[in-house]
Amino acid sequence: MRTPTRRSVLGASITVAGAGFLAACSGSGPFGHSGSAASDPKGYVDPAGKEVAAAEQRRAASGRGAVRTVRLTATRSSLDLGERKVTSWSYGGALAGKDVRVTAGDTLAVTLANHLSDTTSLHWHGIALRNDMDGVPGLTQRAIEPGADFTYRFTVPHPGTYWFHPHSGVQLDRGLYGTLIVEDPKEPLSYDKEWVVVLDDWLDGVDGTTPDAVFAQLTGGRGMSMGGGMGDSDSGMSHMPMRERSSPSPLPSPSARSRVMAGGHSNLLGGDAGDVEYPYFLVNGRTAKAPSAFKARPGDRIRIRFVNAGGDTAFRVALGGHEMTVTHTDGYPVKHARTDALLIGMGERYDVLVTAGDGVFPLTALAEGKDASTMALLRTGSGGTPSATTRPSELGRRLLTADRLRADQSVALKRRNPDRTIRLRLTGRMTHYDWAFDGKPYTPSQRHPVRAGERVRLEFVNSTAMWHPLHVHGHTFALADVTGGPRKDTAIVLPRKTLRVDFDADNPGLWMVHCHNVYHAEAGMMTVLGYES
Repeated sequence: MRTPTRRSVLGASITVAGAGFLAACSGSGPFGHSGSAASDPKGYVDPAGKEVAAAEQRRAASGRGAVRTVRLTATRSSLDLGERKVTSWSYGGALAGKDVRVTAGDTLAVTLANHLSDTTSLHWHGIALRNDMDGVPGLTQRAIEPGADFTYRFTVPHPGTYWFHPHSGVQLDRGLYGTLIVEDPKEPLSYDKEWVVVLDDWLDGVDGTTPDAVFAQLTGGRGMSMGGGMGDSDSGMSHMPMRERSSPSPLPSPSARSRVMAGGHSNLLGGDAGDVEYPYFLVNGRTAKAPSAFKARPGDRIRIRFVNAGGDTAFRVALGGHEMTVTHTDGYPVKHARTDALLIGMGERYDVLVTAGDGVFPLTALAEGKDASTMALLRTGSGGTPSATTRPSELGRRLLTADRLRADQSVALKRRNPDRTIRLRLTGRMTHYDWAFDGKPYTPSQRHPVRAGERVRLEFVNSTAMWHPLHVHGHTFALADVTGGPRKDTAIVLPRKTLRVDFDADNPGLWMVHCHNVYHAEAGMMTVLGYES
């Protein structure tokens, strides 16, 4: 097996300003696109440059020096969803992925072996890591070719609930994801048990459907996901050689059922609920007809870590018969807030505490606006299994959204006027499927300049009729329109609304900003924050 070294993948870029080498030599870029050295602007920090190395050295100096070594294998897999089996891609045949645990301050060394028929990558969602380990092909690294492997090595600075997934085409909407739990060596919370809950929407391998085929349906065949291994060199997208594929062609057959959703509506999301009609929804890889179960004792204090790994679905979640106390969002602590239900957009995470009752209780995840739900079970005593269509009354009671939270004082962003404001207009229509920022589909040469040390305000002005969960790589931000707003890395912006967030520019590099609806991102709703050198 050929194993590209970090030097062979990244080292040559040190002599080329602005990571032009990376963009030119990658097989595919973020969610499938590519760039070119000729069009890459100069004057920006290189993802493998001295500024990035210095920032990593500072992070490492505050840690314990311990190294956690993990090996992942991306491979074609037969996956059991409970009521049926499907063929998809996953890490080692596990769904919902591998649970990687590390202590804050330690170094994580993860080798990803690519046993797929396509190039792939790993993005570490929510982590303030070194830029050349961020896992964005065409921007921070070359894509990992079939039969090759790559080692991601970085210091993990902050405790919390995080996750990882590819940043290649629409691969996220297969089984390629896992959780990264960063434990706090000085954990302030007291609890008896911990339950990691991963929410997902699922279509891969069902009646011959693939995410690439769905993307082709959404775009009317105009745009084909480059994660499928084929492209049009005249379009500016990556051109990859045809090779034997482990999945059906991304082009849908004439008889294939359309997965384009019609009629989904949510007042909570401001109208349209999403773009894709999924046949299944999962909690920890299982459907509601064959749910996973978590066992505890009556009276146990349980920490639940929620992760929404879906491609196109927001989930409203509740634990029947229980009140939840929210303690964290996107890894960062908040002032404790009690609620009956949570709204969780794609890419978002929430930690809650519950005190377990006696019996069998449904943890229900309602696919917001899609007239469907799924569930897992909390078992602390005797009792029958609730119906797969159970909708606990808590789903219709107190509902908490991120704007109602306040940051814990220990992580609250200090009051400071922005040094720079970057205004990004969200554009696009479902009829044209031309999602973008400022009407310009993503190219790796895009840069929105920032300087180290600045307080930066991002203004996301949503001019579309669709909601979008916006994610910023390498940083956490505060919700600027909320006094003492929570620290997050992913937040929902509703139709015709504006979301303002503030962050400190303290992690040099080239960092993606994008919608975490994987189909919107692949269509072009992505851009780059570039630190000036």
